Amino acid sequence: MATITFKKAQRWYPGADEPAVPGIDLEIKDGEFMVLVGPSGCGKSTTLRMLAGLEEVNEGQIFIGDREVTHLPPKDRDIAMVFQNYALYPHMSVADNMAFALKMAKVPDAERKQRVAEAAKMLGLEEYLDRKPKALSGGQRQRVAMGRAIVRQPQAFCMDEPLSNLDAKMRVQTRTDIAKLQRDLGVTTVYVTHDQVEAMTMGDRVAVMDKGVLQQVDTPLNLYDRPANLFVAGFIGSPQMNLLEGVASDGAVKVGGYEVPVDATAAKRMSGRVVVGVRPESWRLTTKEEGGLPVEVTVIEELGADGFVYGTSDVEGTPGNVIVRVVSKRDHTTAGDTIYVTTEPDQVHVFDADTGERLSD
Repeated sequence: MATITFKKAQRWYPGADEPAVPGIDLEIKDGEFMVLVGPSGCGKSTTLRMLAGLEEVNEGQIFIGDREVTHLPPKDRDIAMVFQNYALYPHMSVADNMAFALKMAKVPDAERKQRVAEAAKMLGLEEYLDRKPKALSGGQRQRVAMGRAIVRQPQAFCMDEPLSNLDAKMRVQTRTDIAKLQRDLGVTTVYVTHDQVEAMTMGDRVAVMDKGVLQQVDTPLNLYDRPANLFVAGFIGSPQMNLLEGVASDGAVKVGGYEVPVDATAAKRMSGRVVVGVRPESWRLTTKEEGGLPVEVTVIEELGADGFVYGTSDVEGTPGNVIVRVVSKRDHTTAGDTIYVTTEPDQVHVFDADTGERLSD
């Protein structure tokens, strides 16, 4: 186990007009589960592959513990990689797949068998050790890939979208298994995903990336409650945060004819064009007479205990999409209805429309 440190690590692909990762600074604590998340092409996999030694680092440094590994070959970095396509040898049994790296490292037979048996027990693979990968389900194959990484007892795990080939139900189960396994082993883990739900449920901390640049590194709850900028606000959360353009003047924000309540910090800092963000669960139903924001309902998603109303709010002739989480009154709302919503000042996130910077407390 060890810390992992990126110091202005840059990757610039030959022929590209700009670097895929301009220069990342990131410190991952010993035993931490760090998730890199962002849209496709944001540089998260490139960052992971630089750590693993699968991509060249053009500038900057990478450390595992106190040892610089920037230009070391992958085999000398003491990391174990888990890929999205499992990368198992089809002609080998589960046990042989898990033991392969140990065999190449000339680990004695008795120790190899012991390590494989321990990992198999941990992963619930004991009854499958003699089977070939083709006889396993996707989730079981991914556990074999995890087992192959575990038996090496590395300083760090690198996981590149390991759940993307699984169906929805298996993804939920396997992400729980991986998170628990990492807690039990205490091995520093860097996990890449484009799925922000995976990031929120698995990581000790989450690094949100866009265009190769870190936007915010924080705990999942802090990302959700205090997004640092418009990109993070729009990316983190499912359904995503409602983002509405407004005009700030004299400490108040107007979205069309609706005055949005804002906190004291935002009231002092904002002026001109701003974007206000409200989570779907932060809206509450009100009336037209009380000055609520009108929302014309287009779709209702009923989820049992609660539901989501999707609608539009025609502000100054420009329809804006609005999502409202409702609990008790969803049964009385149908498509085509107009509902009115409002919120509280401490539930509103205010951002500068030009820079995307957070203005709220």
